[in-house]
Amino acid sequence: MIKKFATALVLAIGLTACGSDVQAPEPAAQPSSDPGVGHVHGLGVDPATGKTYVAGHFGLFTLENKKLVRVGDRDADHMGFTVAGPKTFYASGHPAEADTAAGRPPHLGLIRSSDSGLTWEQVALAGKADFHALQVVGTTVYGYDSQTGQIWRGKGADLKPAARLDLLDLAAGADAPERLYATTPDGVKVSGDAGKSFEALKGAPLLSFLDVAGKDHLVGVAPDGQVHTSTDGGSTWRPGGRLPMQAVAFTAVSADRLLAAAMDGTVYESTNAGKGFSTVYQP
Repeated sequence: MIKKFATALVLAIGLTACGSDVQAPEPAAQPSSDPGVGHVHGLGVDPATGKTYVAGHFGLFTLENKKLVRVGDRDADHMGFTVAGPKTFYASGHPAEADTAAGRPPHLGLIRSSDSGLTWEQVALAGKADFHALQVVGTTVYGYDSQTGQIWRGKGADLKPAARLDLLDLAAGADAPERLYATTPDGVKVSGDAGKSFEALKGAPLLSFLDVAGKDHLVGVAPDGQVHTSTDGGSTWRPGGRLPMQAVAFTAVSADRLLAAAMDGTVYESTNAGKGFSTVYQP
């Protein structure tokens, strides 16, 4: 069973890697000149408005009446995306194709928006890093550079390298910002020194994605879509409901409210801690 799960996790990691030789097909073309969201890479809810945001291969969108509405006029590839606070988003990935053709470096580094994604400013590592996983805890930013396997951490533009690791997702909480979790093909790993070193989280199920939803409260989803929850910092786990498809993006807005996206672009939401999911957007 572990081998089967590991294979699925490696598949999930491969599908999120923009430089892979094997590319999953993009969703069907939209009936207008707007390319649509493409692959979904990130999800979040803005505390300022309660709106759900979907970050993907062709930009950032907000979910309105089960439809996706583009935010601003950017169609950059947001390989990494996270909501850090009211109207404050962080992202990474690649600039729009037109920007790349005009000579812009192929990697965005770390960028930040303070107006809910309408405009963005450069923060760090422009042209160098492609963060596929981002986690912001208070003023501390953690990012995983898919190009090098390097974890970066710091405040604002002052990012410093930490451990190197093969991972898919990062998680940390405000109660213990230096305790950093990572989902890897070898299982969940945890760092007690802000990412400098990691060790296996004994007893944890193999997970694709993981979030801290409160003090000692962890919520994750396995490669087969099974939701797992721990209320003691990962010492023990209990299974919950199951997503109808493998997740390619996941976030715990709270302990009860979970968001997930499938490879075909469908977005699911749970309001009962993962016991059940409903479809909130379908391409």
